[in-house]
Parts: sequence; C-alpha cells; structure tokens
Amino acid sequence: MSIPYDENLIWIVVVGFIVAFILAFGIGANDVANSFGTSVGAGVLTIFQACILATIFEIAGAVLIGYKVSDTMRKGILNVTLYEGHEKELMVGALSSLAGSGIWLILATALRLPISGTHSIVGATVGFSLVCKGTAGVKWVALANIAASWFASPVLSGIVSGAIFWVLRKSVLQSSKPLEQGLYILPLAYGLTIAINVISVAHDGPKLLMLDRVPWWGSVLAALGCGLFSAAIVYLFVVPWQRKRILLSLSSNKKTTTKFGTCDKKETTALSVISEAPSSSNNNGNAKEAAPKLRGNSSASPLLMVAGSDIEGAQTEIERKHEEPPEVSQLFAFLQVLTAAFGSFAHGGNDVSNAIGPLIALWAVYAEGSAKQEAETPLLILLYGGLGISTGLWVWGRRVIQTLGQDLARITPTTGFTIEVGAAVTVLLASKAGLPVSTTHCKVGSVVCVGWASRGGEGVSWKLFRNIAFAWLITVPVAGCLSAGCMAIFKEIISL
Repeated sequence: MSIPYDENLIWIVVVGFIVAFILAFGIGANDVANSFGTSVGAGVLTIFQACILATIFEIAGAVLIGYKVSDTMRKGILNVTLYEGHEKELMVGALSSLAGSGIWLILATALRLPISGTHSIVGATVGFSLVCKGTAGVKWVALANIAASWFASPVLSGIVSGAIFWVLRKSVLQSSKPLEQGLYILPLAYGLTIAINVISVAHDGPKLLMLDRVPWWGSVLAALGCGLFSAAIVYLFVVPWQRKRILLSLSSNKKTTTKFGTCDKKETTALSVISEAPSSSNNNGNAKEAAPKLRGNSSASPLLMVAGSDIEGAQTEIERKHEEPPEVSQLFAFLQVLTAAFGSFAHGGNDVSNAIGPLIALWAVYAEGSAKQEAETPLLILLYGGLGISTGLWVWGRRVIQTLGQDLARITPTTGFTIEVGAAVTVLLASKAGLPVSTTHCKVGSVVCVGWASRGGEGVSWKLFRNIAFAWLITVPVAGCLSAGCMAIFKEIISL
C-alpha cells in the first residue's frame, strides 16, 4: 500500500482539482462545438440535444480511451526522474501547468478567440519545467514528436476527409439517381463508423474493463461483428424508413430546411474575432473581408446569412453549380447525428486527457510518495475531467455552437459528414498512439481540404485560415509563459 508523500500538502491536491475543473470547463466551452456545430447548423439537432449527446460521448471517450494521452501528458514530456527527492516541486509544477493553461484558455474563450487546449497544456507543462530544471527537465525528442503531430494531423485529417468526399461525389452526388446511391452506401457508412469506434475501445483498452487482455485479432473480430450487425440493422430498417420519409417530403413540395451556412468553427477559427470585429463600426466590412468570395450579399451579417431569408439572393453562380440535391442533403443530415457523436467520443478521449494530465501527475505524486509516475491513470479522475468539459459546454458553449458554420468554408450535410468522419478518425488513431493531437487542428484541416475539394479556391477563406495558423503558433509560448510565471511566484511564496 502506497503512503502519501506529505499530508500537509493536501492543499495542493485540492487546489489542483479545482483548477483542473476550470481548465476542463474552458475546453468544453471552446472545443466541444467542434463535434456538434455542423449538425446544429444543419438543423439536424437542437442545441439542447447536442449538449446531451456531447455529455454522454465526451465522458465515454474520456473514460474508455483517454488513459493513453494522459500518460503522455504526465510523464512523456518531462524527465520525471529529475524530481526524485523533489516531489513537492513537481506537485507545484503540475499546479502551475494547470493554472497557466487554464488562465489562457478561459481568457481566450471570454474573448471568443478559439485556441487549442492541447497546445495550451503542452506549452504550460514545458513552461514550469524550464523554471524548475531548465532545458534538462524536458524530453525534447518527445516534445518534437508531439509538435510534429500538430502539423501532420491537419494534413492527415484533411486527406482522409477529402478522400471520403471524393468517393461520395463520384458515387452519389454525380450519379443520375443520387438518392438511391446514397441509400445504397448508407449501411456501409454506419457499419464502418461503428467498427472504428469499437476497435478504438477494444484494442489495448482500459484495464478496468479487462480489455487489455483481448488480443489484437479479437479486437478486429469484435469490430467487424459490430460493424456488420449495425450495417444489417440500417439496411433492414433505416434505409426503408429514410426512403419513405425523403420521398414523402419531396412529393409534398416541402422545402429542404438544411441551412447552407459557411463553416465558421468559432472554436477553431483562431483570431476570427480580431479579423472580423476590431471595432463595432465596421463589423460588416470585416466579415465580408474574412470571407470575400463566399457571400454575394456582403452587407448582411454572417448570422443572418445562416439564419435564413438572404441565402438564395446571396448565392453566386459558383454556389448554385455546387449545390447538392435536396434529397441527398436530407439523407446525410440524418447521418450527421452518428458522425457527430463519433467526433465527440474522439474529442473526449483526447482533450479530456489533456486537461487532467497534470492533475493525475499531481495526484500520483501525493498518493505514491514518488515522482516516478508508475501508477495507472485513475478512471475516476478521467470521469472528473469529462464532467468538467460537459459543464463548460452546457454553461458557456452554446454561443460557440450557434456561431459555427459561417466563415471558413461553406458546409453542407455531405461535406459536414466527411469533415466529421475524417477528423474523428485522425483523433482516434492519435489517441490510441498516445499522441495529444489537437482536435482543433484536425477539424480545421478537414474543413479546409473538403472546402477546397468541393468548391476549389473559392470554397475557403484563406485569410481566415492564415489567422488560424498564426494562433497555432502563439498559444504554446503564451501558455508556457503564464505557467512559468505561476511557477516563479510559487517558488517565492512556498519553500521548495
């Protein structure tokens, strides 16, 4: 039985739990709209429904696949052996890391400035270590690998999403009978989505569920079985229901309610607030400038563009040329519910771990009395992080979801489906590999790639994308400086 390091330091643990919850709250308010924003914008889900689904799948992802990334965050970046005999310093450092990243994330969210929670926590971890142990305290090779994944992940995510969109365009959108072709591939889409989720959990899964004992071939068989079963259910029940529903809607001349806004991704379009609204007197001008080729009616506000009556008047000839059949829009709008849940599950597995990685490090030092970080990631702490993210979504995330789908690229149900699947697959693969990639990067990469593939250079606001890339560069040093400042203050007021 392990002995607590020093019961007089329990206050650090308590404060750490509070600060970690605030950090998770900020991530929930800033990032979770990545998963459900396109579905809400398309009218498939209400905000209330999206929040309920996000709560379920964010927590499930955190508990079932989040342990890998949390291990990387707490002992993969730092050389924890340098803190043996100086465990108190490591505990205070973990607290500084939580505080630095939390301050920056909450500040950015208050300014509606979307940033990467992954960048924040990694930068903050490096920041306190530089104050404590200098350059020797950081595993630079591991950090370089993580940094490389930040730039590789949007490219990989974009390629996956672009490939899926290309297949859909060739097989469905350009078909003489797009609805029948769409219904034909619907079981395959559901089956693959379910299979990928199952294998992400079953392969080398959490010890609590004894999934770590399942051989790789057992995980593959389980995924294939669940995927085939899901595909059969969809083929037998969902496809006939969808065909009847869509044909009835078309025959009664009901206008499709899918909103074809542009994909703003407020939680991913870094510095969009700065580029859109440096002053209240020229919001419209800057909004037009941010997406100069996506709107015909530049005097209307972006939200009005999405909301309603000006859509048809604003459409250019290019937009009409690329408009997808209404029956296909309805079909893929329904499918977006599953893919959004898929993305939320992947987000929970990755970003929850980022939020509470330093908290687990702090707890491990106190509970074990050692800086070696040999204990397994406690699932209850992962659950705690999931609850923090969900709280942030419910309390502060609604306005971020409502402004999603406006500026970066135009999103339709078909492109939204491909964006969500490509980004979620990339995040899930990275989570299983233990790489704390940014879901923000993956989603932006998919949005840009699919926007370009669907409408060429006219389909993406490149100026806004440039601003996003700039924010990716400043988050790490800003969070690192905040964490280093917190650590320097703690060293002055606490005897280390």
